[in-house]
Amino acid sequence: MKRLITGLLVGGGWLALLFFSSFSVFWLIISLAGFLALYEFSTMVLRTDVGAARLLGVFCGAVPLLAAGFGRSEVVAASLPLALLILVVFVVLGYQSLVDPLAVLSRVGFGILYIGFCTANLVLLRGEPNGVKWLLLLTAITVASDTFAYYSGRLFGRRKLCPAVSPGKTVAGFIGGLVGGVAVAVVLAAFLFTRPLLPMVALVAALLSCVGVMGDLCESVIKRAVGVKDSGAILPGHGGVLDRIDSLLLTAPLLFNLVHFGTLVT
Repeated sequence: MKRLITGLLVGGGWLALLFFSSFSVFWLIISLAGFLALYEFSTMVLRTDVGAARLLGVFCGAVPLLAAGFGRSEVVAASLPLALLILVVFVVLGYQSLVDPLAVLSRVGFGILYIGFCTANLVLLRGEPNGVKWLLLLTAITVASDTFAYYSGRLFGRRKLCPAVSPGKTVAGFIGGLVGGVAVAVVLAAFLFTRPLLPMVALVAALLSCVGVMGDLCESVIKRAVGVKDSGAILPGHGGVLDRIDSLLLTAPLLFNLVHFGTLVT
C-alpha cells in the first residue's frame, strides 16, 4: 500500500508539473530532483572518502543542471568542461586529504555525465516545440515498459536476462516490456500529434525501451558494486530518487537529440 500511495503521488505530481508549470518551474523542480539523485549517488560511491568529496559530487554534477536553465543545448554542453575543471582542481589541491583521489575523479566524473548531464536533457526536451508531449510520450513508454515487463516476467519468465546484475529481470519480461512500450507509444502518439509517423514512433519507442532497460541495469551495477539495495529512502516503498529516474537518465538525451535534430517530425 505504501508503494502504491507513493507511486500515485509521484505520478500525479509529475503530470501536474508537465501540464501546469512554466519552463522555469519545471527546470527548478527537475534540478532539485537532480540534486537529490546526485547526493544519493555520491553517498553510495564515495562512502570511504571525506565528506567534502561527496559534496563535490553534488556540486559538479549540478553544473549542467544549472546550465539547462538557459534552455540551450550548447550551454549545457559547454558546462561539462567547467564541471570537469572544478573536479580536477579540487582533487589536485586536496590530493593529500583524499583516501582515493582516482576514485573521486572517476566516480564524480561519471556522476556529472550520468546524472547531471542526462537529467539536464529532460529540461532541454521540455524547451523543445511540443516538449510537454514528448515528455509525456517518454514517460508513457517508460511506465508501460516497466509494467509489461513485470507482469510478463512473472507469467512467462524463465530465462534470466542479466542474472549477475539484476536476477529479477528475465528475457520474457524484456520482450513483454518492449512490446508494451511500443504499443502504448503508438496509441498515445496518435492522440497527441496531428500527423505522427507511427512506424517511426514504433521504432523509436522500441529503441527507448531497450535503452531504458540499460539505464535500469546501469544503476543496478552501481548498487551491486557498493553493496546497497536502494539509492536512498526518500520515497517510501520505492527507495531513492535515483531509483525512480534510472530508466529516464539514458533515454532523455536520446529522445532530445532525435527531436532537436529533426529525426522525429510530427
